[in-house]
Amino acid sequence: QVRLVESGGGLVQAGGSLRLSCEHSGIIGSIWFMGWYRRAPNKERELVATITTRFSRETTNYADSVKGRFTISADNADNTVHLHMSNLQPEDTAIYSCNIKSVGTVGGDYWGQGTQVTVSS
Repeated sequence: QVRLVESGGGLVQAGGSLRLSCEHSGIIGSIWFMGWYRRAPNKERELVATITTRFSRETTNYADSVKGRFTISADNADNTVHLHMSNLQPEDTAIYSCNIKSVGTVGGDYWGQGTQVTVSS
């Protein structure tokens, strides 16, 4: 059974930092995509940061709105994807969700349950 468990959300003042974690288990196949999305109230889901792996090479990408403030990283030894968020602003308030995609004999597209991040002004 595949599980993605997010943690690290919470309430923080503007200018503060948080680190989100997504611990995954049970994924069979080769992971080629790990990403964080967010959905703010009354807004569409936004892709925040990704790590894609091709031919053993990892590439990171970020939404323009978070470049220079957020960093995505993967700890393969612990099967965890992190999102380090700094200089948080009220507009970063959203539910953040982890997404992992794998390929192979049993590939899949997996989501975590989401974690709330609230930034006060």
